[in-house]
Order: sequence, then structure tokens, then C-alpha cells
Amino acid sequence: MTASEAAKTSIRLVQYRDLEAIEALALQESPDIEQRDRISLESQIIALRRWFGLYKVLSLFPNPLRYHFCVYVAEAKGNQLQGVIRVSPFNISRTTWRVEQVMVDTEESLSDPKGIASQLLRYCFESIWEVRTWILEVNIQQKNALALYRQQGFQPLAEITYWSVSTELLAQLAEHEADLPNLLPVSNAEAPLLYQLDCVSMPPLLRQVFDRHLQDFKTSLMDGLLDKFERWYGNKDQVSGYVFEPQRKAAIGYFKISLCKDGSVPHAAKLTVHPAYTWLYPKLLIQMAHLTQKFPPQSLELLSADYQHERREYLEKLGASRVDNALLMSRSVWHKLREVKPETTTLSEVLQGLKPVPRTPIPSRLSSFQGNAHSPNPTQGPGNNSHPTSDA
Repeated sequence: MTASEAAKTSIRLVQYRDLEAIEALALQESPDIEQRDRISLESQIIALRRWFGLYKVLSLFPNPLRYHFCVYVAEAKGNQLQGVIRVSPFNISRTTWRVEQVMVDTEESLSDPKGIASQLLRYCFESIWEVRTWILEVNIQQKNALALYRQQGFQPLAEITYWSVSTELLAQLAEHEADLPNLLPVSNAEAPLLYQLDCVSMPPLLRQVFDRHLQDFKTSLMDGLLDKFERWYGNKDQVSGYVFEPQRKAAIGYFKISLCKDGSVPHAAKLTVHPAYTWLYPKLLIQMAHLTQKFPPQSLELLSADYQHERREYLEKLGASRVDNALLMSRSVWHKLREVKPETTTLSEVLQGLKPVPRTPIPSRLSSFQGNAHSPNPTQGPGNNSHPTSDA
């Protein structure tokens, strides 16, 4: 893209009239768009068409759903959509944001340093001021996307492997008993336990990048109502639980599984296990296998990171198949503050209230000793000795 073409491109928030063009971008055949991301974006477009007015109203005042669908589009002269980027906050304090997806037209180059994708990323870096760190996941087979993110300053953090447990394996696991007497349901009261488990289960660098706090493990009233609405209206159900260790009074395992009611998409699970209690992997997977038997047959997807060696070894031994290999990357953002020209005021005008108070200094022992040594005694004459004589 030339400089004149870049100047004609404008970036703005998504509007209702852009949804059809975004759907056309998602349906185009491109090696830079994963099938999983394409399906997710299509479902988001369907939901946005249905609730676009509600999203616009919620974006006008602070609320948990204000950034539920944060999308920017690049529009060329003539109202032609050239690219789209979807971002979302990763933690409740919104210091870490996630780049969900970047798509450009097939005529555009994704790895061009001056192309549409680079402009969309830089626009988000410069316009969202509350962000300190950006994170994303990119498939290791997408060379153009990897080149784009490396050019924009993203550095690798960890390698993520996506696994799929087939329906046959889930049926075999469901034949066993989980034997988890301390498996408890999750509520806001267990947020400190889950926060400690999350901190101890990942390296310090990831903890610093994710910047999670106690509130990230609590469910707000708005999120709870939205979750109940999705369970009632949508085709998914969610079940979560944690394993409590009474001796240490700590959570040693946690899972959250999203179950598909009609079998159209695979079940998805999030799993966290304390590094000292890796024997929980088969037990928690058996528990999730029992939950999947109540719904139409479908595989179960979960992930493992390169620092979770025990989970990877267990899934390989179980016979789960690798679906995708992705790279977790991050980039820090430091916004430069605008320099303000100082006012033409003198220092004496600024420090008017800091005037010295006339006081007699308190003499120290050293100063009084030196004064006695160099000055004559006022009670003695010039010819007398320094030591007074007794009257006796």
C-alpha cells in the first residue's frame, strides 16, 4: 500500500451497515483465518445483529458489557471495507487487552508493515490509553500473521497446544468414578482460593502480563444475569467446580466446562491444577466426562501450555489428538505524556507560604563549649585564674 492510499483509509468503530461486509471477510478463503476464529466471528455477528441497539446503549456509560464487542474497521474512500480488528479486555482492571482477530481483504497483504493490518493494530495501541500490555494467540502455521505481530513488537511468551478428546474416550472415562470427595461448586466466596491457585499454577512472567486480581475471579450481577440468559436462550450450558484441600485450606484444582446442548460444536473446558497435585488430571477429566454424557455426543477441547508438562504427558498417554499449536505473544505499551509548557511564574511567587520564621537557634553542647573556651568569664577579672578559689 502506498502512502497516498494509506492517507485515504479511515479507521472507526463498527456500525450496523458494516456487518455484511465483515461477514464477507470471514467467509473468504484465506490461510490467515482459522476455521475456529471464523465460526466464532460468525456467531458474534449473528448476536450483534440481534442486539446491536442494546450494545450501542451499553457503550454510552460504564458497565461490565461496555467492551463486550469492541470492533474497529478500516474503510477506504468509497465506503469499501478493507479490514477489521476485534479486541477485548483480558482482566477486570483493563490493563491487559487481547487481540482476538485481525482480518483484511484478500487483495491486501497481512504482513505489510504499512498495510491495513498494521494500521489497525497501531490505531488500537494509540487510542486505548488504559492498556499497559497487549496479548494474543496466533497459529504457528500462519507465517504472515506471525510476521505481522513480530513487526509490531509482540514477543513470544508460551506455546499453547489445543487437544481434542473424542467421544469414544469420553465414554470410556465416564465408566470410572472420579473419587473427588472435596469437589465443591464455585461461588464468589471462593474467589481468594481460585486467585491463589491461578497465581501458583503459572510462571511469574505470565502472572505479570495477565495482571489478574481478586475481582477477576468474581461474577458480577450483570455477568450472572447474562450467563443465565445465555443458558436459557442459547444452546450452551456451563458447569464449574473446584477441589478443596482441607489440610492446607487451599484450592488445588479447578475446571469450567462449556457444554453444547445440540451437539453442533465441541464441548470446551478450562482446567487449572496445582503443580504439586498432578494426580488430579485424570480425576477431573473423568468428572467432566460424566457431565458430557448428559448431552449429545461431541468431543471435548482443552489446551495445555509448554510449562504444563504433566498435562501434556497425560493427554498423550490418554490418546487425545492435537488440534492446533499456537503461540502466546505479548507487547507492552507506554504512552508518552504530553509536555505542558510551564507558566511564566517566578519561584518566589510559588513559594510565598514558605517564608523563614525569625527564631533564636537552640545551642548545642558543642557550640556552648566552644563559646566558653574562646570568650572570657564575665565574673572574673582579666588577672584572675580560670578556676575560682574557695573562701576557706
